[in-house]
Amino acid sequence: MLKTLKIKNFRCFQTFELQQLGRLNLIVGTNNSGKTSILEAIQLLNSKSDLEPLREIMIGRGEYFVSDEQSVRRELELDVRHLFYRHEMDRDSRLSISGSYNSNEKKMTISVGRAERQIDLFEDSDDLEGFEYLQKLFLLFEWLDQDNESIKVPLSSKMSLSLEYLRRVRRDIKNQDVRTQFITASSLSTERMINLFDKIVLTPEEELVTEALKNIEPDIRRIASIGSEEYRYTGPGYRYTGLHSGFLVKLVNSDQRIPIGSMGDGIWRILGLALAIVNAQNGFLLVDEIDTGLHFTAMSSMWKLIWETAKRLNVQVFATTHNSDCWTSLAAIASAESPSEEGITIQRVEKGKQHSTVFTERQVVIAAERGIEVR
Repeated sequence: MLKTLKIKNFRCFQTFELQQLGRLNLIVGTNNSGKTSILEAIQLLNSKSDLEPLREIMIGRGEYFVSDEQSVRRELELDVRHLFYRHEMDRDSRLSISGSYNSNEKKMTISVGRAERQIDLFEDSDDLEGFEYLQKLFLLFEWLDQDNESIKVPLSSKMSLSLEYLRRVRRDIKNQDVRTQFITASSLSTERMINLFDKIVLTPEEELVTEALKNIEPDIRRIASIGSEEYRYTGPGYRYTGLHSGFLVKLVNSDQRIPIGSMGDGIWRILGLALAIVNAQNGFLLVDEIDTGLHFTAMSSMWKLIWETAKRLNVQVFATTHNSDCWTSLAAIASAESPSEEGITIQRVEKGKQHSTVFTERQVVIAAERGIEVR
């Protein structure tokens, strides 16, 4: 379990540190204070030489452009300068993300490197002035822990990364020992939800997911996936994928199959949270704006689901919110727990400060009881 997190030169943070991390950590703060960037830092630290999370993060933020080079096929390029502090990257830029765990330390760095190659301007000349050194810039990704790993990716003339090249260097991560699930503010895609559901069919975790949905709609009896192809509608000249589709539910005392999109945003959000956390066993659940789509009356049930499942499956949770109801409903869970080293924290992030303000379980409860604002 991650105990501390240190960030240097990453996004809006020149230097920043989270301390006293628990099993469940709610990150609060004003807009543009770096809450989402903290979730991204944790994901990259635990990506274990896989660059797919980096691609997803940057595409999700719109940090890319279409190459204008003359070629048969125009390609997307990631504008990686946005990863660095103040969006500035030069030939000596370097960022780092490090964390202390229960028994070891991990560090992930991204740095700009230069490879030099000597070229002979005059093939038949022995004149030293006939030689020139050609510099090629690249990004060096390094994961420093018990098994050090690194990936070197060349930069284009615009100091960007080609998506096509990233596909070629993608590593096999089937045996990765840490699993991380990241849910954005816009929730999981239909295809990803189906893939996660397929992994738990006919297991105790499937029953847990159904029980989670019953917290929003008690009459739900069963949920089923209808497959990754069936939720796509193909018509003349276009292809359409429903935003909240791919699943059917059955209600008590009814044989009718109801599309999950008919049940509202809250059901979809809870389904995504439940599927993600049961697929993050012995790893991390990262959720941006966790209260999205949820009425305040459902938040206590949501926290109960996450807290109990996190303890049972050894998942560490990091979530963000702007919602007062969200953190006060978490206080109800905190009040039922004995203060512990692996408990619940609220981490308040403030612009210009190098450390978060930490509220422990007891402090969260007191703040809720006295109406003290912690956001």
